[in-house]
Amino acid sequence: MEFNHVTVLLKETVDSINVKEGGVYADFTLGGGGHTSLILERGGQVIGIDRDETAIKNANERFKGKKFTAVHDNFSNIKDIAKNLGIEKFDGIIADLGVSSPQLDDAHRGFSYMHDAPLDMRMDSRDSLTAKNIVNTYSSEELFRIISTYGEERWASRIVDFIIERREKKEIETTFELVDIIKAAIPLSARKDGPHPAKRTFQAIRIEVNGELRILEQAIRDGAELLKKGGRMGIITFHSLEDRIVKTTFASLQQGCTCPKDFPVCVCGNKPSVKSITRKPIVPSETEIQENPRARSSKLRAIEKII
Repeated sequence: MEFNHVTVLLKETVDSINVKEGGVYADFTLGGGGHTSLILERGGQVIGIDRDETAIKNANERFKGKKFTAVHDNFSNIKDIAKNLGIEKFDGIIADLGVSSPQLDDAHRGFSYMHDAPLDMRMDSRDSLTAKNIVNTYSSEELFRIISTYGEERWASRIVDFIIERREKKEIETTFELVDIIKAAIPLSARKDGPHPAKRTFQAIRIEVNGELRILEQAIRDGAELLKKGGRMGIITFHSLEDRIVKTTFASLQQGCTCPKDFPVCVCGNKPSVKSITRKPIVPSETEIQENPRARSSKLRAIEKII
């Protein structure tokens, strides 16, 4: 399968990390290789990381002979990845979070509520936890926490009740089975407007399967630590939970002193390690949204290492 993907905020993201000829850059989420391709065009060397084996295979073919190294791993392991490759510091890091178009469009992966498929949702097929495991084995309390928190779904309680009721009769195995349960749980009046009724629940389960939010803050901190002075990090998010983590982690790295305000002098010794490049997040233009509707909710934030 080809990993065709329309890259979101392509030029804006690559511009944000100020690519230098001969610089070394990490693409935390290689995907279709759109951002990586532009970095290579501008003279950078790229370490492309992805959990998806298809993305790795396609990138190795696409960038053969170029200054590119593919790593089949989770970007949360960036310190080990850098150490194994003998890289002390990066000139820049980018990340395009969330699920990619090919993963959504490949029906058998089970990411999409628009295709009938086994409940899977693993970005890395080597992982053991699947959406089917979660839907059929998590307690009602765990399911409610995931769907209400990660999906920000107002009907989480009813959806969980309907899931529990259905799975007691028969194991829930496919995406369409889950979609039918969600539709039955959400009142018709609430399904008339807005996005597909299953969108929030599917997002929540996907985030849990892949531990997307759990790894994010530490990965940002590890990445920032590995930046050279003057090196930059740009991160694209697609929903409020991701964006909140990126925003607060960037703010924390910019904060410096953590002493209580009533202390007369600083005793912690912490200094700001980064400065913001994007005072407000960069969002896609109306033209880009029309050409690629999946870009609609994307936001780009960037920082620069100052020490």
